[in-house]
Amino acid sequence: MMRHRWLIALAAIATVFVFVAAEYAEARGGRGGSFGSRGARTFSAPAATKTAPTAAPIQRSVTQPSTATAGAAGTASAAGAAARPGLFGGGMLGGLAAGFIGAGLFGMLFGSGFMGGMGSFASILGLLLQIGLIVIVARLAYAWWQRRNAPPVTAMQSAGSSHGSPATGAGPGPNPQAFGGLGAMFGGNAPAAPAGQPVTLEKSDFDDFETLLGDIQVAYSAEDLAALRARTTPEMVSYFAEELTDNASRGVINQVTDVKLLQGDLSEAWREGDREYATVAMHFALTDTVVERASGRTVEGGTPGEVTELWTFMRLRGGEWLLSAIQQA
Repeated sequence: MMRHRWLIALAAIATVFVFVAAEYAEARGGRGGSFGSRGARTFSAPAATKTAPTAAPIQRSVTQPSTATAGAAGTASAAGAAARPGLFGGGMLGGLAAGFIGAGLFGMLFGSGFMGGMGSFASILGLLLQIGLIVIVARLAYAWWQRRNAPPVTAMQSAGSSHGSPATGAGPGPNPQAFGGLGAMFGGNAPAAPAGQPVTLEKSDFDDFETLLGDIQVAYSAEDLAALRARTTPEMVSYFAEELTDNASRGVINQVTDVKLLQGDLSEAWREGDREYATVAMHFALTDTVVERASGRTVEGGTPGEVTELWTFMRLRGGEWLLSAIQQA
């Protein structure tokens, strides 16, 4: 029994750690997590890169999941049928409810009363916790191995203009069979083929991305909606305007200064009709400060830090690149 208590405590600590890390990523810069549109790939995970092996899914978007990709309706329907909750609902709580009732019925059948089967259920719960911890450790180890052995697909090797050779198409994606049966056990599905046609990017494109990284931060800090409108899509302008309005209501200004690109990788670049998209993982230094509007007193942040985000840019063929999405790494 003591062993089970230790396992439960370890699982609780691991859960707290995951939530704290998620809250830190969410709070960075006050940008509200991951938002915007990536065309038909809005709800598909960007291809992994050395700079950002994983990316948080888009949380806010004007693109609807039902229209994000051609043929997605059939896939969503199949997934919905597979995920439809049973008598006790879906997820962990449903499973626990079914387990408790099953354990009680087991005890009643064998003459030990409804609560007699709970000891056996506790043993089963301990086993499940052990399996969960093993899966968490395995995933962390795989992510570390993936970062260590990722192919050199960097397109923007460092700050400045040394971006390497032009890159095409999509970067290397995660292997859907990496965990074999475990992936299927926990609901993993092989991803569909990416929508759109690969696009070849030039060095000038990566220079534009780096310039936009700095210009957008400057415009946001100055609360200059006109400058943001010239560099981002209307959807992104609406999100930035909402944040600036919230800051004004709180009597503060969010200033992002000393932005410097440290490393950047191309995740994927593709074309949909007359629109071209490029998702780039960027690791950059910055100083993120929230100051009181009236006095200029620092109320939050103010120390230099580093951030990794995936920015998606969109342009009409032959036009200027505009920021269309930001995702936390």
